Amino acid sequence: QVQLVESGGGLVRAGDFLRLSCTASRRGFSISAMAWFRQAPGKEREFVAAIRWSSDSPHFGPSAQGRYTISLDRTTNTMTLQMIRLKPEDTAVYFCAAKRTEGRVGLDALYDSWGQGTQVTVSP
Repeated sequence: QVQLVESGGGLVRAGDFLRLSCTASRRGFSISAMAWFRQAPGKEREFVAAIRWSSDSPHFGPSAQGRYTISLDRTTNTMTLQMIRLKPEDTAVYFCAAKRTEGRVGLDALYDSWGQGTQVTVSP
């Protein structure tokens, strides 16, 4: 597994922006993709966005389309999620994840490593 450390969560107002970062400690772990999932109270975990390690190809879930961007810095093994025009329904714990296998990026069961999560709260 790879260790993942998230940062950047917090309390913001609707319409604000926020940046989440996730740094991977690889130690020989081959990463094919990194992703963000989120889970709101009483709801299932939801795919937010992912980026493929080799191509920087981004993928977004329905909730992220048009408002979120994702990027990767291989020099620091850090993935960043930039969120704009935040809404109260974006409130959730956001989890960083990494996987070794190629293929689908939107399914949480395919990910090998997970961070502890960072809380994002958007007030009306």
